[in-house]
Amino acid sequence: MRRLVHETHISKDDLIYPIFVAEGENIKNPVASMPGIYQYSIDRIDEILSEIKDSGIPGLLIFGIPKHKDELASGAYDENGVTQQAIRYIKKKYPELLVVADVCLCEYTSHGHCGVVKEDKILNDETLPLLSKMAVSLAKVGADIIAPSDMMDGRVAAIRKALDENGLADIPIMAYSAKFASAYYSPFRDAADSAPCFGDRKTYQMDCANGREALREIADDISEGADIVMVKPALAYLDIIKEASAYGFPLAAYNVSGEYSMVKAAAEKGFIDEKKIVMENMIAIKRAGADIIITYHALDVAKWLEEKV
Repeated sequence: MRRLVHETHISKDDLIYPIFVAEGENIKNPVASMPGIYQYSIDRIDEILSEIKDSGIPGLLIFGIPKHKDELASGAYDENGVTQQAIRYIKKKYPELLVVADVCLCEYTSHGHCGVVKEDKILNDETLPLLSKMAVSLAKVGADIIAPSDMMDGRVAAIRKALDENGLADIPIMAYSAKFASAYYSPFRDAADSAPCFGDRKTYQMDCANGREALREIADDISEGADIVMVKPALAYLDIIKEASAYGFPLAAYNVSGEYSMVKAAAEKGFIDEKKIVMENMIAIKRAGADIIITYHALDVAKWLEEKV
């Protein structure tokens, strides 16, 4: 009877698993602040790709970690960059996996910010052409979805125009539309080697207090051509997910690194039941209105769904 009246269902089809690909050879570096998460070089990436394939979840969100970084993030749009090489490999060997390509400059810049910097100021409009070049480069090598996470104003329109002009009109955009300047991102910066070397990202990511602004940002991205919109982080912003669902657009929520690591840390201490907490979190995100859940728990959730937990 409980199954009969169960209102919210989690499926493997709801999940996307983030991965980190590092330039180099024979790399499987554990991320100290994210138990169970690793940086992989391309020659060892099969270790995680085979798990994703066997899990039955649809695909992955890819982040690249280059050896060389510079002020203009040249590695982000290099046709032989680490992310481009990784996507080519994935689409050749695992064509059934959906590849969502994160588009942001922070992993590729020497200063760690998401845009072009001049005199410690982020230059919004000067960043857009570089994001567009990165998006086109990743789409050309096989990315199925382009996901701009930089939060520069106007970047969805710029990327859509660039994709269309390069014969890539069928490539959808998953916009990080309501991405908050959150303390929950700290472990990710270890995973992606992307901590800013000065200041913070509050001038371009959203104020955690501003819900109405988040809805305006989402509406702007939809008007600029986004096909999927996203709220990030997830658990602290369930109210935003709920309100954003009213737009009727496919809606993603990113269950971010800090949310993941807190659960892992508490579970390792024996303070909580990890399975029950994670599944409750997934239900909360889905119940709030998310159609897609990007989460580092994805492989575990897929396994637990098989066990009917």
